[in-house]
Amino acid sequence: MSARLTFLSAALLGALAVCLGAFAAHGLRDQLTPRMLEVFQTGVTYQFYHVFALFGVGLLLQRQDRRLLRVSAVLFLVGMLLFCGSLYLLVATGVHYLGMVTPVGGVLMIAGWLTLAGGVFKALPGK
Repeated sequence: MSARLTFLSAALLGALAVCLGAFAAHGLRDQLTPRMLEVFQTGVTYQFYHVFALFGVGLLLQRQDRRLLRVSAVLFLVGMLLFCGSLYLLVATGVHYLGMVTPVGGVLMIAGWLTLAGGVFKALPGK
């Protein structure tokens, strides 16, 4: 994933996170149980965290285009799609087996952080 695509993904997913957070606060509050609202909000929160991670990876990719950094960006992106997306769909549809996808997304996001650590270790000079 290029720095440009990483920045674009971060910007679009950040805008989506703001929209979804506002929708949860103003449109879903009276429509959902407190538990389901919490599930939705968990998706929004993790999406925000990983938008900033993607942005940081984009900054690093501008400095040094390393394979591990590109892989990290993809892991964050796919992890967000599976983790956050499955939570949003669970709340929207009530289909509980979608919750089985959530841990896969979580593992991919963890792998993204670990891959980012490896990429930073290789890309940045040690002191």
